[in-house]
Amino acid sequence: MKNQPLISVIVPVYGIERYIGICIESIINQTYRNLEIILVDDGSPDMSPRICDLYASKDPRIKVIHKENGGLVSARKAGIQVAQGEYVGYVDGDDWIGPGFYQALANAIIAQNADVVVAGFSHDLYNSSEPVLNAMPVGVYEGNALQKFFRHFMSYDHFFRYGVTTYLWNKLFRRELVRDYQLAAPNSINILEDAAVVYPAMLKAKKIVITDNCAYHYRQRDDSMLKTVPNIKVEAERLKTANHFMLDSFKDYPEEYHLKQQLDDVMLAVFIIRCGGITQITNEQVLNTIFNQDIENKKVIIYGAGSFGQQMYNRLAATNKIKINGWVDPFYWAYRRCGLDVDPVFSIASLDYDYILLAGLDDGFKTKVSSIFTDLGVSSSKILKVEMDEDTRLKMLLQYLQYKKN
Repeated sequence: MKNQPLISVIVPVYGIERYIGICIESIINQTYRNLEIILVDDGSPDMSPRICDLYASKDPRIKVIHKENGGLVSARKAGIQVAQGEYVGYVDGDDWIGPGFYQALANAIIAQNADVVVAGFSHDLYNSSEPVLNAMPVGVYEGNALQKFFRHFMSYDHFFRYGVTTYLWNKLFRRELVRDYQLAAPNSINILEDAAVVYPAMLKAKKIVITDNCAYHYRQRDDSMLKTVPNIKVEAERLKTANHFMLDSFKDYPEEYHLKQQLDDVMLAVFIIRCGGITQITNEQVLNTIFNQDIENKKVIIYGAGSFGQQMYNRLAATNKIKINGWVDPFYWAYRRCGLDVDPVFSIASLDYDYILLAGLDDGFKTKVSSIFTDLGVSSSKILKVEMDEDTRLKMLLQYLQYKKN
């Protein structure tokens, strides 16, 4: 560990006794050895606290904090308050990391004398693992390149793709860069709680490195696949908390960064996903969608069973204006295990429909899925994608703002 700067790794722990051992093992077996591993038991009611204490008795690099339950932001605050490392990283307690993850991040941040290094990640669903990269190209950003970087690091080109993923856990920060924002973030933030720290902290950086390292493994758990949104107005109010915190953090930066417009795009994207792309804002329950096509009294198939697809299905099913004749997803088998009536994509050949609604915002996703349906012989006129031109963007922004005010 000689000449290796100390890295503090903060791990929030709550109700994950099934996964926390795997997570801790992956950290203690890193090839980068000079780690301070801070396990924050956020009042977990299961065996997790005992497992954390057991590991601490075996490895002197591990510290355990036991605290009353206060939520994810609160747990991360408790961790960073005791962190001593020159650099800080985060790992969620139900995820795991490849053995060279922190060595690769440390090599990049030290070699470049950078303030932040950003990785991709692997999205793990049962036995499948899919690499996910940032939209911002791999490289080193400083000076003029960094100024251009900040114009796209939240919202990248067309609506919508994050320039840099919102997550804290696939990044390594200089401790002083991230500490103040982590401590200042309201504990009540429960949507975009990572983004509220990541983006303000990155704006303080003088040099940022983007890598294609995907050795962080984000575990898609059974119990996190079902997405519930109790009330759109409540969701808008939750988003407002993160929005206000970030806007306040952005106020001293140049207008040329377009931070407010980027943040508006982030908020709109999350709002659209949380409302399934369907807003009902009048007493007459008029059906508004973001597909720029009249779908009332039409037969539709929904593609995608993630957060967006689930909310779209639930909100369309709650009206009697639409006939849902199918719901398809490449990982249909995983969603069936959660009790969702989802079928394989090829099943559309036997279904009757007027339109297929794509539950996704990213241009890459829309292009890829459209080509899949084209190969299945589906007319492009029957494939409806989210089309966010400026008029639609302004309309959705006004609807989002109306929910926030109510």
